[in-house]
Order: sequence, then structure tokens, then C-alpha cells
Amino acid sequence: MSVNVQNMIKVFERPRSLTDAQFSYCPGCHHGLVARIIAHTIDELGIQDRVIVVGSVGCSVTMYEWFRCDGIQAAHGRASAVATGIKRVNPDLIVFTYQGDGDMAAIGTAESIHAANRGENITVVFINNQVYGMTGGQMAPTTLIGQRATSCPDGRNAQLAGYPIRFAEIIAQLDAPVYVSRQALYDHKRIMAASRAIRKAFQYQIEGKGYSLVEMLANCPTNWRMSPVEANGHLLNEVVKAFPLGDLVDRG
Repeated sequence: MSVNVQNMIKVFERPRSLTDAQFSYCPGCHHGLVARIIAHTIDELGIQDRVIVVGSVGCSVTMYEWFRCDGIQAAHGRASAVATGIKRVNPDLIVFTYQGDGDMAAIGTAESIHAANRGENITVVFINNQVYGMTGGQMAPTTLIGQRATSCPDGRNAQLAGYPIRFAEIIAQLDAPVYVSRQALYDHKRIMAASRAIRKAFQYQIEGKGYSLVEMLANCPTNWRMSPVEANGHLLNEVVKAFPLGDLVDRG
């Protein structure tokens, strides 16, 4: 059977806001999926010429190479502070940060909370994979009780290391944030919900409504010592129990 290539319709392609650079993420990692969702959102909203990405220190440290927009690398934990400065200098820009659980909920706790408490008109994407991915799999603020990591080989002990920080819930208690949501990426339904949350967070910034946070529950097959399929199952069966999904605040 012959196929007329000229009559074929392309239904799936790389978002225009992504470059041709190859991701440096491990196979099966959800970071690349989140980057694609963000790029697709930028395309849909037609804001590519206005977007500034503020990269964090972690697995996403070279993310400015992957987006066709201006970007800046912040010092470890300071992405929300850098984004605040950029947005205040030029309010017409659309500024978003991309931060992991160590960058945002450990060394960057103060900057993260105070940017939210001031209601800065920025969008924050927070990747929660319960481990320090780039530096070898150490325990993070979000590591589950009993979860093993290189710095707690017998599993996290609440008496020694405290409990996992539910950062979205902390931000949701503040008066200023306009949108706080936690999503996951373990199946098609959740990916679609995550895409809607990212779009809403950017749309609220475009409308000048204030601070938005989207927390993404992501996997880390390499440091979890699991296959990608096993890691997705772990997200569904274990991680979501500790970090419930859904919108926590929507004042838009």
C-alpha cells in the first residue's frame, strides 16, 4: 500500500519553545516531561518573547539551554528572589522559576516563603521527587518516612530527621498566593491535569493576579533504584498518600 506523504497531517511535534538540545536527564525521569508541558504552555499562550526562566541548582541546572527564551541561573535556593527582582524591574515580562525540593524547600526555604507571602506576580514550578537527584540521592526535606537514601541507608527516621515537608500546604496557608496546586505525572490523566495547572499558573500571571505555585510529584528512577515503570507505581501507591493531589488554593 502506498502512502501519500503530502496528505499526512502532523499531530505531534516538538514545542516551538524548546530548543533542539538533548535533555541531560536520566531515562524515565519526569523532568523532561515537565519541561515539555511548560514549553507547550508558552506556545499556546503566545508569550515566548516575554518569558524569562530562572533556573535553580539541581538536575535542571542547564535548563536555559532547552527553552527558546531568555534565562538566568540563580544561586542555590535563590530562584524566587531572582525572579522577584526581574519581575519588579520589568512587570511586563512573564517570569517563572523551576526548582527542586532541595533548592526550594531546603536551602531556599526563606526566599520561597517570603516571595509567596508578598504575593509576587511570578509562577513557580516545584519538582518534588523526594530526593537530591543531582548530587547522588541524599535525603531531601520531602523524603518519605522509611525511604532509603544515601544519607539515610536505613530509611528516614522521623525522630532524627523530622517528617516530610508538605511545601504546598505551607504556601497555601498564606493570604497572598492566588494559586497553589499539587499534581503528579504517573499516567496520562495526571499529566493532563498537570498541564492544566501549569497553564492556569501562567495565565494568572499574565492577568496580573499574583503568585502561583505548582508542585509536581515526580519520579527519580536512578536514585530510587527502580525502573521507570516501578517508579511510576511507587508514585501512585506510596508518594501520593503523603502528598495529596489537587488544587489547595484558587483565588483567581
